[in-house]
Amino acid sequence: MSSTIINSPIAGCMRWGAWGSKFNTKAYQEIISACIDNGITAFDHADIYGDCTTEADFGAAFKSFASKRSDIQIISKCGIQMLGPNRPQHTVKSYNTSKEHIISSAERSLKNLNTDYLDLLLIHRPNPLMHPDEIAEAISQLKTAGKIKQFGVSNFLPYQVTLIEKSIAVEYNQLEVSIVYTDPLFNGQLDQCIEKNIIPMAWSPLGGNIFSNLTDAKNKRVFDMASSMTSKYNTTVSAIFLAWLYIHPSGIVPVLGTSQIERIIEAKDAKQVKLSKEDWFKLLEASRGKEVA
Repeated sequence: MSSTIINSPIAGCMRWGAWGSKFNTKAYQEIISACIDNGITAFDHADIYGDCTTEADFGAAFKSFASKRSDIQIISKCGIQMLGPNRPQHTVKSYNTSKEHIISSAERSLKNLNTDYLDLLLIHRPNPLMHPDEIAEAISQLKTAGKIKQFGVSNFLPYQVTLIEKSIAVEYNQLEVSIVYTDPLFNGQLDQCIEKNIIPMAWSPLGGNIFSNLTDAKNKRVFDMASSMTSKYNTTVSAIFLAWLYIHPSGIVPVLGTSQIERIIEAKDAKQVKLSKEDWFKLLEASRGKEVA
């Protein structure tokens, strides 16, 4: 089974279910169809989303798209053990990256999502008790069985990726990065992505609450700076924020955590916005509140 490189905007499904819009099956079908029609073919999940219900809700709708499966990329994450009625066996929120847990989580996700394979499986958070050999054994077994195509991590710092790569190649790192959260530009995460040919995926690529919290000084600075550029680039503030990510040489892929199809399409269209390097640094300066040293 060949691997498909996921390098276009991704529809993040976290808020489609119980943790957000509470879509019914028809609404899921409508947004999945709209995404596909507009060239957004990758869908990002995690086993815990919606208190462990969103994958199954999505899967019920996904049955209608079975004939298009080879043109669609499904991503999921595992490793966080949540408390709640759907996981009554857990007594504390914790991480589990044992071979048995990774394999059982992946197989449960396959069943819930109504698919025979995942295009990408990510370890959701670094676990202080993780052992790279055990993770490698699980991933190798899943790949050999044709149950996953690619492997990656989420929220891992460079030294944690290096630890995993002792035993198995990491192909993706899904991390928080945006115009208001710039740490990955300076803590080595994106540098390592370039060095190791790891594809970085950006969760919360629009900075979470920028638009709803303009009383925050940083949010106001970056909003005003982006607003001053919209006429020059004939685009929107959101597209400016996404274009700021796209210009980075690591090849950042945004995961759009929205249930509004218009916002998802906007992420694709933002690829056409080519910020100048000086405008990129103006936005960085606005975010950090000071010029570069």
